[in-house]
Amino acid sequence: MKYPVREGLAKARHSAEHLEMRDIYTPDDPEFARWRAGHRYGNDRAKLPDWWATWRNLVAETTARGVVMRRARVVSEPVTDYIRYEHDMTFANVAAGELVRWLPRREAADLALPGTDLWMFDGTGVLFTYFSGAGDVVDREWRTEAPVVERVRTAFEAVWERATSHEEYKPV
Repeated sequence: MKYPVREGLAKARHSAEHLEMRDIYTPDDPEFARWRAGHRYGNDRAKLPDWWATWRNLVAETTARGVVMRRARVVSEPVTDYIRYEHDMTFANVAAGELVRWLPRREAADLALPGTDLWMFDGTGVLFTYFSGAGDVVDREWRTEAPVVERVRTAFEAVWERATSHEEYKPV
Protein backbone atom coordinates (compact mmCIF):
# COMPACT_ATOMS: atom_id res chain seq x y z
CA MET A 1 0.00 0.00 0.00
CA LYS A 2 2.59 2.53 -1.11
CA TYR A 3 0.10 5.09 -2.52
CA PRO A 4 -3.27 4.13 -1.03
CA VAL A 5 -5.00 7.43 -1.80
CA ARG A 6 -4.00 7.16 -5.46
CA GLU A 7 -5.25 3.57 -5.48
CA GLY A 8 -8.56 4.65 -3.94
CA LEU A 9 -8.99 7.48 -6.43
CA ALA A 10 -8.15 5.20 -9.36
CA LYS A 11 -10.95 2.83 -8.32
CA ALA A 12 -13.51 5.50 -7.38
CA ARG A 13 -16.53 5.77 -9.66
CA HIS A 14 -18.77 8.35 -7.95
CA SER A 15 -17.23 10.07 -4.95
CA ALA A 16 -14.10 10.70 -2.95
CA GLU A 17 -14.32 12.53 0.36
CA HIS A 18 -11.36 13.68 2.41
CA LEU A 19 -11.82 14.74 6.03
CA GLU A 20 -8.89 16.60 7.59
CA MET A 21 -8.91 17.44 11.29
CA ARG A 22 -5.36 18.31 12.31
CA ASP A 23 -3.92 21.80 12.77
CA ILE A 24 -0.48 20.83 11.49
CA TYR A 25 0.88 18.22 9.10
CA THR A 26 4.47 17.32 8.24
CA PRO A 27 6.01 20.33 10.00
CA ASP A 28 9.34 19.79 8.19
CA ASP A 29 7.71 20.18 4.75
CA PRO A 30 10.07 22.35 2.62
CA GLU A 31 7.12 24.12 0.96
CA PHE A 32 5.75 25.09 4.36
CA ALA A 33 9.21 26.41 5.30
CA ARG A 34 9.29 28.49 2.09
CA TRP A 35 5.81 29.84 2.85
CA ARG A 36 6.86 30.77 6.40
CA ALA A 37 9.81 32.61 4.86
CA GLY A 38 7.40 34.72 2.80
CA HIS A 39 7.07 32.81 -0.49
CA ARG A 40 3.57 32.99 -2.00
CA TYR A 41 2.17 31.66 -5.26
CA GLY A 42 -0.52 34.33 -5.47
CA ASN A 43 -3.04 31.97 -7.10
CA ASP A 44 -0.63 31.40 -10.00
CA ARG A 45 -0.81 27.68 -10.84
CA ALA A 46 2.06 28.03 -13.30
CA LYS A 47 4.43 28.78 -10.42
CA LEU A 48 3.49 25.75 -8.30
CA PRO A 49 6.26 23.25 -7.55
CA ASP A 50 6.77 20.32 -9.92
CA TRP A 51 5.32 17.75 -7.49
CA TRP A 52 1.98 19.57 -7.65
CA ALA A 53 1.44 18.47 -11.27
CA THR A 54 1.14 14.84 -10.14
CA TRP A 55 -1.76 15.68 -7.80
CA ARG A 56 -3.38 18.05 -10.32
CA ASN A 57 -3.28 15.37 -13.00
CA LEU A 58 -4.69 12.73 -10.65
CA VAL A 59 -7.57 15.02 -9.65
CA ALA A 60 -8.24 15.91 -13.29
CA GLU A 61 -8.31 12.23 -14.32
CA THR A 62 -10.56 11.36 -11.39
CA THR A 63 -13.07 14.16 -11.88
CA ALA A 64 -13.12 13.57 -15.66
CA ARG A 65 -14.62 10.14 -14.88
CA GLY A 66 -17.45 11.91 -13.04
CA VAL A 67 -16.07 11.41 -9.53
CA VAL A 68 -16.96 14.28 -7.22
CA MET A 69 -14.01 15.08 -4.93
CA ARG A 70 -14.83 16.88 -1.68
CA ARG A 71 -12.35 17.94 0.99
CA ALA A 72 -13.52 19.20 4.39
CA ARG A 73 -11.15 20.69 6.93
CA VAL A 74 -12.03 21.03 10.62
CA VAL A 75 -9.70 23.67 12.07
CA SER A 76 -8.99 25.36 15.37
CA GLU A 77 -9.31 29.13 15.54
CA PRO A 78 -7.24 31.12 15.78
CA VAL A 79 -5.67 29.00 13.06
CA THR A 80 -2.08 27.78 13.12
CA ASP A 81 0.51 28.96 10.61
CA TYR A 82 0.18 25.59 8.92
CA ILE A 83 -3.56 26.11 8.38
CA ARG A 84 -2.85 29.59 6.98
CA TYR A 85 -0.40 27.94 4.60
CA GLU A 86 -2.98 25.32 3.59
CA HIS A 87 -5.59 28.00 3.05
CA ASP A 88 -3.18 30.01 0.92
CA MET A 89 -2.40 26.94 -1.22
CA THR A 90 -5.96 25.62 -1.55
CA PHE A 91 -6.56 27.67 -4.70
CA ALA A 92 -4.61 24.92 -6.45
CA ASN A 93 -6.87 22.15 -5.08
CA VAL A 94 -9.95 24.05 -6.24
CA ALA A 95 -8.43 24.76 -9.66
CA ALA A 96 -7.63 21.06 -10.02
CA GLY A 97 -11.29 20.17 -9.47
CA GLU A 98 -11.73 19.58 -5.75
CA LEU A 99 -14.55 21.14 -3.75
CA VAL A 100 -13.14 22.40 -0.44
CA ARG A 101 -14.87 23.59 2.70
CA TRP A 102 -13.66 24.74 6.13
CA LEU A 103 -15.33 24.26 9.51
CA PRO A 104 -14.10 25.93 12.70
CA ARG A 105 -13.67 23.27 15.39
CA ARG A 106 -16.02 25.07 17.78
CA GLU A 107 -18.80 24.60 15.20
CA ALA A 108 -18.09 20.86 15.12
CA ALA A 109 -18.10 20.33 18.88
CA ASP A 110 -21.47 18.57 18.92
CA LEU A 111 -20.71 16.29 15.94
CA ALA A 112 -19.65 12.66 16.32
CA LEU A 113 -16.40 12.63 14.34
CA PRO A 114 -13.81 9.92 13.67
CA GLY A 115 -10.63 10.16 15.70
CA THR A 116 -8.38 10.73 12.71
CA ASP A 117 -8.22 12.01 9.15
CA LEU A 118 -9.61 9.85 6.38
CA TRP A 119 -10.55 9.35 2.77
CA MET A 120 -13.82 7.65 1.82
CA PHE A 121 -14.35 6.28 -1.68
CA ASP A 122 -17.79 5.68 -3.20
CA GLY A 123 -19.26 5.31 0.27
CA THR A 124 -17.91 1.77 0.45
CA GLY A 125 -14.35 2.02 1.75
CA VAL A 126 -12.56 4.26 4.22
CA LEU A 127 -8.83 4.85 4.43
CA PHE A 128 -7.92 6.10 7.91
CA THR A 129 -4.59 7.90 8.29
CA TYR A 130 -2.87 7.86 11.69
CA PHE A 131 -0.40 10.59 12.63
CA SER A 132 2.24 11.18 15.25
CA GLY A 133 1.62 14.06 17.63
CA ALA A 134 3.96 16.16 15.48
CA GLY A 135 1.88 15.56 12.35
CA ASP A 136 3.83 12.89 10.50
CA VAL A 137 1.99 9.91 8.97
CA VAL A 138 2.69 6.74 10.97
CA ASP A 139 0.15 4.30 9.51
CA ARG A 140 -2.91 3.86 7.31
CA GLU A 141 -5.76 1.41 7.54
CA TRP A 142 -8.52 0.41 5.09
CA ARG A 143 -11.94 -0.34 6.57
CA THR A 144 -14.95 -1.59 4.63
CA GLU A 145 -17.36 -2.76 7.34
CA ALA A 146 -20.76 -1.23 6.62
CA PRO A 147 -21.24 0.25 10.15
CA VAL A 148 -17.82 1.95 10.04
CA VAL A 149 -18.41 3.34 6.55
CA GLU A 150 -21.87 4.60 7.52
CA ARG A 151 -20.54 6.40 10.62
CA VAL A 152 -17.87 8.05 8.50
CA ARG A 153 -20.38 9.00 5.80
CA THR A 154 -22.71 10.54 8.38
CA ALA A 155 -19.84 12.44 10.03
CA PHE A 156 -18.51 13.78 6.75
CA GLU A 157 -21.94 14.93 5.58
CA ALA A 158 -22.53 16.71 8.90
CA VAL A 159 -19.23 18.56 8.56
CA TRP A 160 -19.88 19.37 4.89
CA GLU A 161 -23.33 20.77 5.64
CA ARG A 162 -21.98 23.18 8.29
CA ALA A 163 -18.71 24.12 6.63
CA THR A 164 -17.95 27.26 4.65
CA SER A 165 -16.72 27.10 1.06
CA HIS A 166 -13.07 27.84 0.48
CA GLU A 167 -13.94 30.97 -1.44
CA GLU A 168 -15.85 32.37 1.54
CA TYR A 169 -13.77 31.13 4.48
CA LYS A 170 -11.36 33.64 5.98
CA PRO A 171 -8.89 32.20 8.52
CA VAL A 172 -9.08 33.86 11.92
